[in-house]
Amino acid sequence: MALDLAKKREIVAKFGRSENDTGSSEVQIALLTERISDLTEHLKVFTKDHASRLGLLKLVGQRRRLMKYFKKTNKDAYLKLVTELGIRDNI
Repeated sequence: MALDLAKKREIVAKFGRSENDTGSSEVQIALLTERISDLTEHLKVFTKDHASRLGLLKLVGQRRRLMKYFKKTNKDAYLKLVTELGIRDNI
């Protein structure tokens, strides 16, 4: 369940350091958060879709590792990102 191009560009424009910034931790965490929320909504409808559930768990782990790195390197920007995305700071 990939994001459409317009949604991806909107996220990059909002969280990126420049207009072509797709590799920074902020952008990657924001993109993963959007994919996680989409998969969560999908799994509320299709409860027996175990392949998507496995993919969701992998995305959550990837986002968690990125958030751990980002918190270690830039604490202030990390806290700002967490509040903007509305996710918990449990790292």
